Amino acid sequence: MASGLQLASIDWQSPRNNLRHHTAEMGTQRLVVRRGQAFGLRLHFLTRGYQPGLDAIYLIAETDVAVLAPARAPIGRYQLKIHIDSGRGEAASYLLGEFILLFNAWCPEDDVYLGSEPERQEYVLSEDGILYQGNQDWIQPSPWNYGQFEEDLVDICLRLLDRNLNYRRNPARDCSLRGSAVYVSRVLSAMVNSNDDNGVLLGNWSEDYSGGVRPTQWSGSVAILRQWYSAGGQPVRYGQCWVFAAVMCTVMRCLGIPARVVTNFNSGHDTDGNLVIDVFYDKTGQLLPRESKDSVWNFHVWTECWMARRDLPVGYGGWQVLDATPQERSDGLYRCGPAPVAAIREGDVQHRYDAPFVFSMVNADRVAWLLSGTRREKLHWDKDSIGIHISTKRAGSQDREDITGTYKHPEGSVEERRAFLRALTARTGGGAEPAAPGSEARSSATAAGGSLGPPAPPEAPLSLRLRLVESAEIGQDLHLMLLVQNLEGAQQEVKLSLSAQPVLHDGTPRPPFWQDRHYLSLRPQEEKRLSWRIAYGQYGQHLGEDRQVEVVALAEENASWQKMLVEKTITLASPTLTISVLAPVVKGQPFPLHVEFVNPLPQPVGGCVLLMEGGGLVKGQASIELGPLQAQEKGGIKFQLTPYKSGPRQLHVTLTSSHFPPIKGWKRLEVAPRPGGS
Repeated sequence: MASGLQLASIDWQSPRNNLRHHTAEMGTQRLVVRRGQAFGLRLHFLTRGYQPGLDAIYLIAETDVAVLAPARAPIGRYQLKIHIDSGRGEAASYLLGEFILLFNAWCPEDDVYLGSEPERQEYVLSEDGILYQGNQDWIQPSPWNYGQFEEDLVDICLRLLDRNLNYRRNPARDCSLRGSAVYVSRVLSAMVNSNDDNGVLLGNWSEDYSGGVRPTQWSGSVAILRQWYSAGGQPVRYGQCWVFAAVMCTVMRCLGIPARVVTNFNSGHDTDGNLVIDVFYDKTGQLLPRESKDSVWNFHVWTECWMARRDLPVGYGGWQVLDATPQERSDGLYRCGPAPVAAIREGDVQHRYDAPFVFSMVNADRVAWLLSGTRREKLHWDKDSIGIHISTKRAGSQDREDITGTYKHPEGSVEERRAFLRALTARTGGGAEPAAPGSEARSSATAAGGSLGPPAPPEAPLSLRLRLVESAEIGQDLHLMLLVQNLEGAQQEVKLSLSAQPVLHDGTPRPPFWQDRHYLSLRPQEEKRLSWRIAYGQYGQHLGEDRQVEVVALAEENASWQKMLVEKTITLASPTLTISVLAPVVKGQPFPLHVEFVNPLPQPVGGCVLLMEGGGLVKGQASIELGPLQAQEKGGIKFQLTPYKSGPRQLHVTLTSSHFPPIKGWKRLEVAPRPGGS
């Protein structure tokens, strides 16, 4: 009687499958595929011996099998088994092995489907990118190595999912929900910070970074995620908003969810829900430490991910805000999102998740107050200063894309104020305009098209404009100018209080390092210019990692005693690193580079180290100790790297010292395939 069919071996065809599923960069030694798209296997079978007992010759049969995981299947690790039934009562089951299943932005039935191939190349496949920092007047690009296709990254990201609190409470339920991009992204927005669950990064805004790495020193996600994994899930020290956002982007892209990093300049943090951010100054012009828990961050960085929102009304799919920076709790954990960007634009903030908080970051009002003892005097009320130049890297380009228009209607438009009123009504339960400390509630929407705004201030008797005379560079003097013009038909006597102080990017002020006072007499319509310099010796020792200075001029005229304020945030530029490639770049072959750098300070510095990283170029992170540098000394170093992947790559180089913030540079490289190979 013939025996049943026996499995001899399996060919996973990983190189071909991974290439077709856009995962070949993760390696070809194991199968990593995307849901909603078939993958092929080749099974080899043994027949029974054709001469029972004596004949040792066996016939081998083989067959190709196509496997299709549903487009909404949970992502993660799978074991594949085969059951063979000969039809004669003989059956056998075999464990074929394990494969990994990811989201699929190429599959129209997948909730993360993205129709544009250039956007899929950027938001899923690109292993490097550009973040934006600085301030609204000086937007500075900064390179980042996402590295989502490093071979061990997918294991780390799946491990991160298995460490979340929902999995610890009920593993079966958590895994069953991993077919939802909404669920997975919300879980990971909590896991990238460590506040509740021993997640990846410990936040630190104290400027004391002992026992860890300065947030400004990181240039990529790979070292952070590997450190978290190798330490058994202990949080990595330290991160700030752009680090949280970039790591979140890496994890999203690794798992197959399209993602990008977004920077919001003048980002509001409204803690009391009235959509007003209150800031306070004293009579010297000093920006005061928070009298309320509200704040305005000079810039704040989060992640957007792309997905359908079947849980929301039609039209609210697409880009969603995810913010892993631990600011406020959401459902008991420090996380934020996914919040639909389209709903934020319309002020339709009652939908999940955390839309009211996101709306306040991009479209709250800002009120400046003069604080004198217990007395508060309103200086100005700005409707358009929160949410400026919302920026991300343009797909397929090294340029910045301004996406402010996706978050809100043009400032001052009827549509923008209607969205503001709609959001305010959802937060407060009524149509009244927000009240600020010490003030009466503003009236409801005005009759002019339903637009919303503060009471019109009295006409200003003076015009104040604050300018930088020269570009601000670390190690150099700050040269500023104040232009004061009398707008009245009578002479005015004006008292000017000037102040300069360090400020962290999250809006936290430090004590002033320079203050001054002047008295001006201005004839009708006369304009006077007041210029001054602040030497590096005055500000250098006070400057923080963010290299940001807040300069304020407070004017008071003696007729009506009306006060006016003008302010300017200055980000001091660092010198650039010059990276020169000295030979063709070919996979597997060493090539020489030369990096030129300079000590920007007018004093000697020690402990200088050059750090290099880049997906496909450097495994992990490489470092070169440079030793001391003399005051404003220029230097250079030549070294070699051996790329291990071909295609377009980005090299990141950072000069670090304990005496100045890290100086960064990057270089785009095209790595040619190895001759005769891949």
